Amino acid sequence: MWCKHCNKEVENETCEFCSEVTQPDIPTEIYWCEHCKTPIIKEVNDIDKNGCPLCGNKTKYLAKDLRPVFPMERLLVEILMAKPLEWIDKTVWVCNNSYYIDGVKKNIPMSKFENQEVSPITYLLKKYEDLNSHETFNKSIKVFVDANRERLSTITNEAFSFIVQESKEYKFSQMIVSFSGGKDSTVVSDLVIRALANPSVIQVYGDTTLEFPMSYQYVERYRKDNPKAILRTAKNRDQNFYDVCEDIGPPARMMRWCCTMFKTGPITRILNSINKNDEILTFYGIRKSESVSRSKYDRVAEGSNVKIQKQKVASPIFYWSDFEIWLYILANEVDFNDAYTLGYDRVGCWCCPNNNKRAQFLSQIYMPEEFKKWRDYLISFASSIGKPDPVEYIDGGWWKARQGGNGVEASGDIKLKFTNCTAEDNSKIYSVNKEIDESFYNLFVPFGNVSKSLGNKLINEVLVVRGNVPIISIQPFNQNGYDYSVKIKTMNIKSHEDLQRKVSYQIRKYNACRKCLKCESICVHNAIYVSKNGYKIDEEKCKHCLKCVNPKYLQNGCLMDKFLKTKKED
Repeated sequence: MWCKHCNKEVENETCEFCSEVTQPDIPTEIYWCEHCKTPIIKEVNDIDKNGCPLCGNKTKYLAKDLRPVFPMERLLVEILMAKPLEWIDKTVWVCNNSYYIDGVKKNIPMSKFENQEVSPITYLLKKYEDLNSHETFNKSIKVFVDANRERLSTITNEAFSFIVQESKEYKFSQMIVSFSGGKDSTVVSDLVIRALANPSVIQVYGDTTLEFPMSYQYVERYRKDNPKAILRTAKNRDQNFYDVCEDIGPPARMMRWCCTMFKTGPITRILNSINKNDEILTFYGIRKSESVSRSKYDRVAEGSNVKIQKQKVASPIFYWSDFEIWLYILANEVDFNDAYTLGYDRVGCWCCPNNNKRAQFLSQIYMPEEFKKWRDYLISFASSIGKPDPVEYIDGGWWKARQGGNGVEASGDIKLKFTNCTAEDNSKIYSVNKEIDESFYNLFVPFGNVSKSLGNKLINEVLVVRGNVPIISIQPFNQNGYDYSVKIKTMNIKSHEDLQRKVSYQIRKYNACRKCLKCESICVHNAIYVSKNGYKIDEEKCKHCLKCVNPKYLQNGCLMDKFLKTKKED
C-alpha cells in the first residue's frame, strides 16, 4: 500500500504514521535497458530501480508511461518522416508525441498529422505493407514481457483481490462487466472472468452506432472465441445520431449528449432487464491516468457519483498505466481491438469531439467515407449557425469547444416562459410549446397522486395529492395571448418556491425532451420509460423519491438545458 500523505509505502490499509487511508497507487516510472533493448517499469521507491531484471545491467530513465508501436503504426510514422521501413529492425515505443526508437527519444510534432494529403500516404502504406515485417516487433514483445513479469504478477494479484472483495456481497446474477471493445474493458473482462473463475459473467457492450469498424469486428471475434460469455448489446434503436445532430447540433467536449442518448441510456435498459430490483455491481475499465477528470474519480463509486443510479461501479485497473495495460494484454495473449495496431490510442466513438487531430488523421486514412460524411455535416452545421468561415471553424477544431445552443432553432424549447398570476397567490402561468395532453399530467406523478376527479371540473382542474392533501393545482389556461398555457398553483406546503422550481423542471421536460434517456438512468425504481411515443412515468412503480426533479442528479430538470442554453440565457 502507498500513503500519498507521507509519500511512502506502508504495510496496512491505514497508514501507521498519519492514519490516512492508503491505496495501491504506488508511482511508477519507465526505464530502458540498452543491452536488452526493452522498457522496464519500476516503482519510484524501488532501491534497485537502475538494474535490469534480465541482464543486471544499469538502466536509464525513459518516461512516465509508454505504449508499444505496432508495425502498421510504425510504417505510417516512417512514411510521414519520408523514411519508409527505416525502423523495421528497431523497437519503437511512444508516449504522447514522443517516439522512442531503441530507447532514443524522437519528438514528432502534431503538425505531421495535420494538413496531409491522404491519397499518397494510403498508396505508400499499401506499397510497403508486404515488406513490413513483424519479426523484430514480436521478438521485442517477448523480451518486454519477460523483463516485466514481476510487475505483471503484482498488479494482476492486486486486481484479483479487489474483484473478489468487491463481489462478496453480490450474487453472480447481479454482477456485470461494462465492455466497450477498448483495451481497458478488454483487460477488465479477462481479469473478472479469471478472478471469479466463471466465463459466463454478463458483459454489456454499448453500441453507440458510431463505433470503429474494427470494434464491431473485435466484438464478433470475442463472441466466437468466448462461447460461454454472456455478451449483451445495448443500443438505442429509436434514435439516429445524424437526425439528432440536425435537431440540436453536434456534440462537443462539454456537451456530449451522445454519451447519454446512445450509451448510458441503452445500458440502463439492459441493467433493468437483467435485474429489475437489486443493485448491480458493474466492473468498469476506468483509469485515473486517462484524463484530469478521471483522476478525480473514486475506484469504487455509487449514488450520485455514478451515471446509472442503480449500480455500484468498481474499477479493478483504476491505478494502471498504459504500459501495464499492454503488459497484461501481450503477456496473456489476450485478443484486442485492431484499431490500436493502426495507431489509435483510444477507441470508442470514432467521431468523438474528444479525439485529437492525430485520431482524425487516422480516420481520414482508414475510414474515408465516414470521415467525409461527418466533415460535410459539420461544415453544413457551421454555416447554419452563421459562422463566417465554416471550413476553418470545423478544420480548426473550434466546433469541439462549442457550448450551448446559439444559432440552433431548438434552443427556444428550454426557455421557460411564465408570469406570476396576480389573482391567486403561489400561482404561475406557464407557456408550453404544444397542446397539453395526458403526457403533461403524467409528468406530475413524482409529486403525488394525479387526480382528475378531485379537481374543479368546470375549469378542467387536475389536482396532485400527497397523502390526502392537495399540493398542486393544474389548470389549462385559455386567454388571449396565452396559447398552450397552464396555470400551476401550489398549496398546503412549507416552501412554495421549492415546489414551483421542481414543477418548472417538469415543464421544461415537456417542452424540450429529446428522448435522451437520462431520466431512465436516474430512476432506481424503473418507473420512467422513454420511447419514440414519448416520456412515461409508471404510477405503480414511482416511489415519489423526486430524484428526477432534483438538481443534484439533473441540473434544471432536463439534460437539454445544458446543450441548448444560449449565452444570453440567465
